[in-house]
Amino acid sequence: MSCQFPAFLRPLIGRNYLWRKNSSEKVVYLTFDDGPVPEVTPQVLGVLDDFDIKATFFCVGDNVKKYPELYREILMKGHSVGNHTFHHLNGFKVGQEQYLKDVEQASQLIDSRLFRPPYGKLTRKEKKILEQKFQIVFWDVISYDYEQNLSPSQVLKNVKRYSRNGSVILFHDSVKAKNNMLTVLPQAISFLLTKGYRFEKL
Repeated sequence: MSCQFPAFLRPLIGRNYLWRKNSSEKVVYLTFDDGPVPEVTPQVLGVLDDFDIKATFFCVGDNVKKYPELYREILMKGHSVGNHTFHHLNGFKVGQEQYLKDVEQASQLIDSRLFRPPYGKLTRKEKKILEQKFQIVFWDVISYDYEQNLSPSQVLKNVKRYSRNGSVILFHDSVKAKNNMLTVLPQAISFLLTKGYRFEKL
């Protein structure tokens, strides 16, 4: 289970995808998928406030619809947002028309040119259409915070080991990832700060 997708394969997956930025600078980009949800997102925002850093939230449209006040709070606190479809669809398992309509439905609530496909799964045809409107964002480091068989220490080890200049780091503000993520997030931020990194939003 690799926390970093091999660099030589990235162009084969998608040449215009954003995996990593500013590799010459000590900058990292925290991203959170699947929210906003009241059980987790406010606590994430609290941690980010404590460290006075900004992040990027790839929001599920249905959650934005259910919890609009949380979505507004993300924006009010100065974080950036991205589209993560309306129903958290797997691009390999639904038809192209349904997938694109779902993305558009989310766009009615999420004003952003950033898009991240759930599960990282997107067909070539879907990519070709969506990249006309969006910057498609993947990740350089995945924490695997949602894996129930991993301990917080293992998740933290993933972030420590693989983060580097320009890394786009993936966490989840979801109920499934809550325990690991909320334990690891402040520790990961502290570690990266001690290594001289600064944090920016996408």
